Amino acid sequence: MALYLNISYVRYFVNYYLTFFIFIYLPSNFAALRITIVYLTNLNLLIILIYMLIPCYPDFVPLVFELKPDIRPMLERLPDGVSEYTFSNLYLFRKRYRYCLSMSPTTSLNQDALIISGEREGKRFFMTPCAIPGREALMGLFETHDYWKGLAYSVFDPNQERLAQWGIDITEDRDNFDYLYLRTDLADLPGKKYHKKRNLVNAFLNTYTYEIRPLTEDIIPHAMNVLDRWRRDKGEDGDYAAAKEALELFSALDMQGDLYYINGRPAGWCLGESLAQGRMFAVHFEKGIDEYKGMYQFMNQAFAASLSEQFTYINREQDLGDEGLRQAKMTYRPSGFVRKYLGHYTR
Repeated sequence: MALYLNISYVRYFVNYYLTFFIFIYLPSNFAALRITIVYLTNLNLLIILIYMLIPCYPDFVPLVFELKPDIRPMLERLPDGVSEYTFSNLYLFRKRYRYCLSMSPTTSLNQDALIISGEREGKRFFMTPCAIPGREALMGLFETHDYWKGLAYSVFDPNQERLAQWGIDITEDRDNFDYLYLRTDLADLPGKKYHKKRNLVNAFLNTYTYEIRPLTEDIIPHAMNVLDRWRRDKGEDGDYAAAKEALELFSALDMQGDLYYINGRPAGWCLGESLAQGRMFAVHFEKGIDEYKGMYQFMNQAFAASLSEQFTYINREQDLGDEGLRQAKMTYRPSGFVRKYLGHYTR
């Protein structure tokens, strides 16, 4: 929506009527708005651009990149460190889960709740990263979705009694707990508990000549070569599409990573971002060539050592119920978990 006005008529309008226009005449089903005012001196024109972004529930819009300035600040304030709740992660997996967005007043009525609707294995789910919607919206969501997913402890805990009264059963989602490690543990591998990991890394260092480079635009093709080799070796796509797009957009998504060269050849890379108000760093992608023994143990240690001391924890995401992956994550002795919960309506 755009308005073009002669500047000689707009001073009073801008000071008074613009506020009236924004809050009275914009459609009421849009909760997130972006307003830009541009004055073109050469044409003596004032241009007021009003962008309608995220609609109010029950309307939804697909997750698109243009929503980053509006969604990212909401998610950056979240304290728990749920790995899914960053703009990058949501955007990169938007096609896999068919993410759509809406907004709703919350139970406290002093803020809006971001609602994310998705689909997995033929079942529809919804997520509420920041707050719990009001009862009417929540009941409506359960009518159109199979379950409530990714409920963070800080959102669920203050509302336990209310949710129980509403007939909503909340259970732990162990398969989606994020694994938390002290950054210093992964970087230093101290003590007897990391003896085997330390030996693998030392053997790797004694066998290969390596180089570590911060991920930059000019070496993205090298990282792509590693990703393609990883897919060939695995014989399946896995998260290839999301990882490829992450490399293509890592700068625009404000992600940070390293690329590892072994004997002069690109052999692995890691990519992630800050979360939990800067206390954690989430490793979203880690791809390596298996022919180099100890490659993943080396990347794990080297990347942790490269991170800023501002990060107390490293979030290495969930095991998704894969027993092999669970055992591998447990061997690094997690210091804790980011617990997530599922919700089902029982009445």
